[in-house]
Amino acid sequence: MKKTNIKHLTFAHQACLRGLEFYALEIRFLQERLEEIAGDNTGHEVSEQVEHFQNQLIIHREQTDQLKHRIHVNLDQVAADLQQSENFVQQATVDAANQIGADYEQEEQFFKTLRQDFNRFAAEWM
Repeated sequence: MKKTNIKHLTFAHQACLRGLEFYALEIRFLQERLEEIAGDNTGHEVSEQVEHFQNQLIIHREQTDQLKHRIHVNLDQVAADLQQSENFVQQATVDAANQIGADYEQEEQFFKTLRQDFNRFAAEWM
């Protein structure tokens, strides 16, 4: 039976929550810049790109909210497992935590790509 340190698991979740909070702030910042660009440039080409980035920001906002929710649910499950089995966590709970970590890393990579694309777009139109 493989053992997982609860401190490691909760620390990883807390790190993900801090990262997701940072991305939420970043999304608000990018949204403000996008609104500036849309206000200053009314051409069709710019409008299409503004809409594209608007949609991407909405998607990433939803993804970060879903990940936050999944983390909180998993932390609640860890607490429930600990109460039920005296200091042991079910393997399914650990597997769910590992999947959340993998999903967070994937979202992080997607967001970095979005930020790079947005910065190129902003440099062109600001």
